Amino acid sequence: MSAQTDTLPQSPPAPLAKSDGADRLRIVPARRTGQWTAAVAVLALLALVLNSVIRNDAFQWDVVADYFTTAAVLRGLGLTLWLTALVMVLGFALGTLLAVLRLSANRVLRSVGWGYVWLFRSTPILVQLLFWFNIGALYPQILGVRTVNLLGPVTVAVIGLTLHEAAYAAEVVRGGILSVERGQIEAAQSLGLGPWRRFHRIVLPQAMRSIVPPAGNMLIGTLKGTSIVSIIAVQDLLYSVQLVYHRTYQVIPLLLVATIWYAVVTSLLSIVQHYVERHYARGTAGAR
Repeated sequence: MSAQTDTLPQSPPAPLAKSDGADRLRIVPARRTGQWTAAVAVLALLALVLNSVIRNDAFQWDVVADYFTTAAVLRGLGLTLWLTALVMVLGFALGTLLAVLRLSANRVLRSVGWGYVWLFRSTPILVQLLFWFNIGALYPQILGVRTVNLLGPVTVAVIGLTLHEAAYAAEVVRGGILSVERGQIEAAQSLGLGPWRRFHRIVLPQAMRSIVPPAGNMLIGTLKGTSIVSIIAVQDLLYSVQLVYHRTYQVIPLLLVATIWYAVVTSLLSIVQHYVERHYARGTAGAR
């Protein structure tokens, strides 16, 4: 007798119980123990360094306070600021001309622009200053005027720094112009705008977004770089404090005076640079 097995229908699965708030997954932030440990260690180290600087009598902070706003130091600071502003204006004026030469369709003009940039970027600024300071050995007279009387230390500093900065400014301006899309220029040409109006109204505003950040860095670098003119006896900020500590032998506090002034001015320039960058970044993803 064959036995037949009745097939019983399977019961439906039991419905899942509704999960209450206790069963929900909680997102727990990752523990960054290593980062916090490193941060605490860095803060502790900074506190030790700051405490050492403040409490070390060798820094002679009272002497720093006495000389910080003296007439000699302020005159040196004024010459440093004047020299920085003049060199940046002249350097970018010449640099813009060199950038135009480098972007020219004429091969000779391109070669001249490239050769200038190559020469002045290949030579240390100290060598350039010493060369111009001793230019009288090559040309004792220029247009009937003795070069000793014509090229004083301040004039040599302006010439040397300007020619040096122009080589770097040329590359900054050229990079900014190349960052503008070609279609923008072609659209301006189709509207019948002349070369000057195209450059002034279309190219320059867009190029400034790429020009301002490196130009701001150049400005700060030029401010600090002017200290090298002390080698040719230009009484800038550094040379002014050197004159004082050569007389008083208080080297460290006088160097701190110059250091603090440089830090103050560069901080102010950095703030100005931030707002200028934000102005030219309006309407772009870089605006903040």
